[in-house]
Amino acid sequence: MRKYLDSYIAYETNNMSKDEWLEKRKCGIGGSDAASVLGLSPYKSSMSVYMDKIAQNYYADKEDINEEVNYRMELGNKLENFVASEFTLKTGKKVRNINGILKNDKYTFAIANIDRAVIGEKAFLECKVTNTYSKKLWQKEVPIHYQIQCHHYMAVTGATHCYVAVLIGNEEFVIHKLDRDKDLINQIMDLEKMFWDKCVIGGELPTPDGSDDYGEVLQYLYKDSIDEELILFEKEELLNRYDEVCGLIKDLDSEKKTIEQYLKLQMKDYEIAYLGDRKITWKKQTRSSLDSKRLKKEHPEIADKYMKTTTSRVFRI
Repeated sequence: MRKYLDSYIAYETNNMSKDEWLEKRKCGIGGSDAASVLGLSPYKSSMSVYMDKIAQNYYADKEDINEEVNYRMELGNKLENFVASEFTLKTGKKVRNINGILKNDKYTFAIANIDRAVIGEKAFLECKVTNTYSKKLWQKEVPIHYQIQCHHYMAVTGATHCYVAVLIGNEEFVIHKLDRDKDLINQIMDLEKMFWDKCVIGGELPTPDGSDDYGEVLQYLYKDSIDEELILFEKEELLNRYDEVCGLIKDLDSEKKTIEQYLKLQMKDYEIAYLGDRKITWKKQTRSSLDSKRLKKEHPEIADKYMKTTTSRVFRI
């Protein structure tokens, strides 16, 4: 069995298909899952991780989403090679592919897919690509969700440090070094184990987090309803807070629209405006849509033929 530092290669990935690779990832929590499990990922919710691991894909019928994800993964893989080459060019440090999904018996619930191993050091390299909107953050430090990913990998591999190289908007290349933080690793691993044991193994849904994923899964799992009543024993402060939040949303939405209206008043007939380093557009758009009301009136038989009925549960307080 091939090893990398303190970990071993559970699955060889050199000739593994993408579908097989996605299937093998279900055997544990990966580095890209870690921040989601902790509720600190801006891209993926803990519910999405949960559904991935228990082999229920509620996005299966959404081809546009799958195509977008597949293209993003393919593009990311190509740019990863460029970032790794630039890292070697700028630092003189040589790197190599591991070509395997890593595991460590100390953390049986965790897996790692590092981008590159750094030769001659107990370290690895993570390659990132981002847009210019993240430039100031990346210049200062590695964003927290990527820090969690890297410490997850350090836990599994036993690495003492890692490098994160990022290409920012095709205009700047930044390299950061992260040293192993034992206390942070312990916290991350404890929370991951709790999630794995309670949710993936135990079958309990993750704690609600307000994400769209969570709402969609609830509709997916509980799409049918029972016409009966239920008494809840939650604290009434929960609904009081709900009322407060609804009021805040209404006030903030009004303030948002007020700012938009003020800016439109300044722009008048102009389509594009600049304020500091921000670009504002107010462009004319033309959109064609079906006049369903007229169609039903003039050609009711055609309207009935192409009528689509959907069912969902509506939540009200």
